[in-house]
Amino acid sequence: MNKYKQLRSWLAHLAETNRLVATHENVSLRHQLAAIAKKLDGKSATLFPNPDGHHIPVVSGFMSSRSWIAEAMGIDEAKLLDEFRKAADNPIACKLVENAPCQEVRHQDFDMRTLLPVPTHSEHDSGPYITAGLVIARNPKTGIQNVSINRIQVNSKDHMAVLILPRHLHAFQQAAEELNQPLPVAVVIGVDPLTLLASQAIAPIDFDELEIAGALHGEALNVVRCISNEVRVPADAEIVIEGHIPPKLRELEGPFGEYPKYYSSQEKRQVIVVDMVTHRKSPIFHTIVPAELEHLLLGSIPREATILSYLRRSFPGVLDVHLSLGGVGRYHLYVQIKKTHEGIPKNVIAGAFSSHYDVKHVVVVDEDVDVHDPSQVEWAIATRFQAKRDLVMIEDAQGSVLDPSTTVSLPVDQNGVIPARYQGMSSKLGFDATKPLVYEGHVFTKIKIPGEDEVDLDVVLDRQFPISSILKLN
Repeated sequence: MNKYKQLRSWLAHLAETNRLVATHENVSLRHQLAAIAKKLDGKSATLFPNPDGHHIPVVSGFMSSRSWIAEAMGIDEAKLLDEFRKAADNPIACKLVENAPCQEVRHQDFDMRTLLPVPTHSEHDSGPYITAGLVIARNPKTGIQNVSINRIQVNSKDHMAVLILPRHLHAFQQAAEELNQPLPVAVVIGVDPLTLLASQAIAPIDFDELEIAGALHGEALNVVRCISNEVRVPADAEIVIEGHIPPKLRELEGPFGEYPKYYSSQEKRQVIVVDMVTHRKSPIFHTIVPAELEHLLLGSIPREATILSYLRRSFPGVLDVHLSLGGVGRYHLYVQIKKTHEGIPKNVIAGAFSSHYDVKHVVVVDEDVDVHDPSQVEWAIATRFQAKRDLVMIEDAQGSVLDPSTTVSLPVDQNGVIPARYQGMSSKLGFDATKPLVYEGHVFTKIKIPGEDEVDLDVVLDRQFPISSILKLN
């Protein structure tokens, strides 16, 4: 069983190991907080006491390293994908409790613009955004929950515009709208690291990601029913926003700096009407700085686990996969294989494109290339790839709607908007960067110096040797 069942227990661990720092009080919620968190990205998590004088502190960056995420799971980093996939394949049903820390304080008279310390992150963001809120909703037809992280713009006293991409929450909202009914939701802020990670699992539509969180913990996750609706939320969370998405109501949302490191456009989006807010007596607000490590890793690691499992079902020679940070943790996939047939790499490329529509470029490499090292992957492309022979191209496939390159030269309607059926149209490339199975001499033998792996620098280096006695500068 995992010992980090609450956000604050993980933060305490980071503080004890010198990976959590605190700023001075009164850091500005507009840009300054995000700028500081970005400066420390991947080095330490950051705690902001009394930002802009607000009594609720803000934390960011506590999941900004693959090794930290593995540590939170209690495993070696090399086992990260297999352990996550094991949990996804063996969910543990949640445990419903009556009393929960997340409901210690309750607000029914509030203004969302001042109740919580919601930062404005990037230069051209249209306002303050909740970026680390787990949006939990129940399927109107089956009652089974879905968990996702959606960007949420705080627009007014009780209205928040939300980007809902065409995935499970969108299906729930559309089903409710067809019935002319509101969709009850909860936005949960400040959960333990494993529940946060589980929220990003690529799972079937009627599959509650909170059950994957339980499997990662090794025991059932405690959940509590919301006060104003039937949604179940993690009992140990810091803050819960209860609300509903009314049918046919839309408000302007955006622009917003997204994970591709560009701004998405302003459009009319669905709206969460807030009914009430509950939280711990002394809550902590979590924000994710968009397009930085915490954002990219939370998106990439669950996808890697899903893609690895998906590919291995058809290609047992697939050894490892990696969604590179240079490809914003979504678009560039590196696949390591044990090659047994000259045609396998191209088949793997085709399979990789079907594993997730976000995947744009795929590089397949041999087992002697570390897919987590971009320089090794680039070396394989430089020395084992020939475009005429090894390039696979697919035109006009579905890609990511947040990839700005997909919006160029596409048809627009009379309002200047790209119709939904064309959004995210993308060309895709596959690179077979594997060496041939048979070759003459050592033309494709990776150079190695005998004994290089056995060198112990503490043994061979004389750090007290008087180097100046040899140099003897005039």
